Amino acid sequence: MARQRELIRGLHNLRPRHWGSVATIGSFDGVHLGHRAMIAQLNQCAQERGLPSVAIIFEPQPHEFLSIEKAPARLMRFKEKVLALFDAGVDRVLCLQFNDFLRGLSAEAFVRRVLLQGLGIRHLVVGDDFRFGCDRSGDYRLLQSMGAQSGFTVEDTATMEIRGERVSSTRIREALQRGDFELAQALLGQPYRITGRVVPGRSLGRQLGAPTANVRLHRYRSPLVGVYVVRTHATDGTDLVTGRSEIAGVANVGFRPTVEGAGARPLLEVNLFDFSGDLYGRELAVVFCHKLRDEEKFASLDILRTRIAGDVEAAKAWLARNPH
Repeated sequence: MARQRELIRGLHNLRPRHWGSVATIGSFDGVHLGHRAMIAQLNQCAQERGLPSVAIIFEPQPHEFLSIEKAPARLMRFKEKVLALFDAGVDRVLCLQFNDFLRGLSAEAFVRRVLLQGLGIRHLVVGDDFRFGCDRSGDYRLLQSMGAQSGFTVEDTATMEIRGERVSSTRIREALQRGDFELAQALLGQPYRITGRVVPGRSLGRQLGAPTANVRLHRYRSPLVGVYVVRTHATDGTDLVTGRSEIAGVANVGFRPTVEGAGARPLLEVNLFDFSGDLYGRELAVVFCHKLRDEEKFASLDILRTRIAGDVEAAKAWLARNPH
């Protein structure tokens, strides 16, 4: 029988059938190998108890609610995260809106309102550094104490290390900023990619001799900014053109400083090599392979056109040296 996967948006959508579960809590940005190890432990605990597994996440993420300007860039958008959690084996995802009410809950009140009254949890799996509550006083010891009083058990997970350092979303962001896609892949368990739907643009790329597919990022900032060698495929597994499921190209991620004014949202533009079809409305996965350069502001469109041509040549040369 196929597993029932369910996204529950908010405590108000919890029903009696959701009562009784094995749960974990976190941001899960990137759903990296450390997260996947925790989820594997969660699923094993749930299977042993004959209960569904639940991942509790927040939207917006707490640091985004507290300070959008200073919050770190997301590794993946909400939809990607939920799908990745389901792919890792979670039965249910409970997404709580992080707002002033949730921000003001003490650690004890969070346990009572969310874990006990909302979910009726039987077991909780948390990271070894987990902290929660408005004053961040909630920790593993508090959970153990409240669990003993309220009838649920708690266990923690060991930190996962790769190359002698802890696997974390912060470390992945730092690797991406350096253009170290090999390390990012080692931490994520797969190459770093951005997915999104192709939307109409201003056709500027076509005027510059490099038509692009414009992908909305749906975020205030991107963990990547610059020009990159990429490989692109459709998220539904269908060919982009007959006989070609993957097409290489050059992608610009950023704010297009030569043509956009202040306050622009980041945009992903992909110039697919030897492709002239219509991709509007299709959802693409753009896999990042190599950084060519930082994003720059040019004095004229003619200079930009020349630089784009140079980027295309450099990308094709890199792909020839790295065919796989």
